[in-house]
Amino acid sequence: MTAPRAWLIWTIGIFGYLVAVAQRTSFGVVGLEATERFQAGASAISFFTVLQLLVYAGLQIPVGLLVDRFGSRAMIAGGAVLMGLGQLQLAFADTVPGGVAGRVLVGAGDAMTFISVIRLVPLWFAPARVPLVTQLTGMSGQLGQLFSVIPFAYVLHLAGWTAAFLMLAGMSAAAVVLVLVLLQDVPPGTARPQSGQGLKATGVSLARAWAQPGTRLGLWSHFTIQFSGTVFAMTWGYPFLISGQGLDGGTVAALMALYVGAALAVGPFIGRFVSRHPLRRSTMVLLIAGGTAAAWAAVLALPGPAPLWLLAALVVVLAVGGPGSMIGFDFARTFNPAHRIGTATGIVNVGGFIAALVAIFLIGLVLDILYAAGFSGGILYGLDPFRIALSTQFVLLGSGAAAIIACRRKVRRQMAEQGIVVPPLRSALARQRRGILARRRQAARFED
Repeated sequence: MTAPRAWLIWTIGIFGYLVAVAQRTSFGVVGLEATERFQAGASAISFFTVLQLLVYAGLQIPVGLLVDRFGSRAMIAGGAVLMGLGQLQLAFADTVPGGVAGRVLVGAGDAMTFISVIRLVPLWFAPARVPLVTQLTGMSGQLGQLFSVIPFAYVLHLAGWTAAFLMLAGMSAAAVVLVLVLLQDVPPGTARPQSGQGLKATGVSLARAWAQPGTRLGLWSHFTIQFSGTVFAMTWGYPFLISGQGLDGGTVAALMALYVGAALAVGPFIGRFVSRHPLRRSTMVLLIAGGTAAAWAAVLALPGPAPLWLLAALVVVLAVGGPGSMIGFDFARTFNPAHRIGTATGIVNVGGFIAALVAIFLIGLVLDILYAAGFSGGILYGLDPFRIALSTQFVLLGSGAAAIIACRRKVRRQMAEQGIVVPPLRSALARQRRGILARRRQAARFED
């Protein structure tokens, strides 16, 4: 199951996910151009992404049920078809309703992709490798965002709106062909995990996945640490850095590339941490949430534009939230049987995108309110209004952290009933230090 064929299957799935991420994040690069093309304000521009994410989040549980029923191959190919149609629509749209229709199709196709790729991992790889390969999945897909930051943005500025979105539609067509020709749902000779048949069995599977406290812990973990980076990359990062912070396009592109590079770099470390310390996964999530809040506070509290090094630090911290949120899917995997992984993963994946669409909408709404009230001084995307609007994220970070702590208590009670006791972190660290000291003393005696 760890043979080269497994990696080939994974690579094909990753290409489909990479294409989906490129489609998902492409609108974050065109925020200023979209404002001009559609003659729209901040709320209307945010509505493009909000509705896209609403469709994405709303389809996660149905898609999870469908992938358990029909397999990853059909779902990834179908998702690529929808995304291609959406980008074709957007390429020629010149009104807000037309553009929104395209983003809805993109959101629907995107919703079918990630869960389907994640479901391949435990079916093709040995259990010990699953956490690391799951992290590699999230990391590799982020290369799609790098595509939207550099080649897509280059074509947009060189050849215009239509040509850039037609290029994305072509990527979707390539993904459809590769998936249908090369992808397999399970290794040869392996029976595909069967979910229950019928509407009643489907409802039972969904109810059991939700009733599992580990699934809800995964959902709130994803909710808390995934959304801020998504908000930054998909909608408000470019306007904030260019119009609010006064950076030039080349510097912003470099920061966005840093975002992708940092996510790629940190993913393996988080994967190894999860493999070696499975009882401390929620602690890692809470640390990332605290770091995100601290980074935003440092940038937004300054009276003027932030120095470039501080903006770079913010970008790196936000990037950590991407691979960090993958811990939520590890909760879904370890607390649910194989035939219910798709359903549980769908529930978890709702979290971050619900938080993201709420944050994107609130930020756009606050920007428009401040502009209409005269606070912005006639500059819709000024630094002062951005400082207030982006502060709405602290509410989501705080509520998500509180929900994680509450769900973690239920999970640990359940584990204690099964004989698995999670010691306090202080005790675990003290025990680790004692073990290190004992090994050092033993080594010193051996040298003597």
